Amino acid sequence: MKISKGGQVSIPAPVRHRWGTTAVTIDDQGDRLVIEPAPADPLDAVAGSLAEYFEGVDLQELFEEHRREEREIEDRKVRDGLR
Repeated sequence: MKISKGGQVSIPAPVRHRWGTTAVTIDDQGDRLVIEPAPADPLDAVAGSLAEYFEGVDLQELFEEHRREEREIEDRKVRDGLR
């Protein structure tokens, strides 16, 4: 597999489909890189495991609010020329 000038590599479509995700983690172990599938949305991935701690709270709405806040922060950075 070749590494592009921009530092990119391509993961073959059959592998991406088998993993069922559009995100990966890369672990630099010194003499090798380990690429593992990661949830496309980490908040959704942990929602089930957090449910018992947030009984009566709509986690999806909480996560959506967080996403809205993050988008607003990024929009302000772009608008103010910080990005």
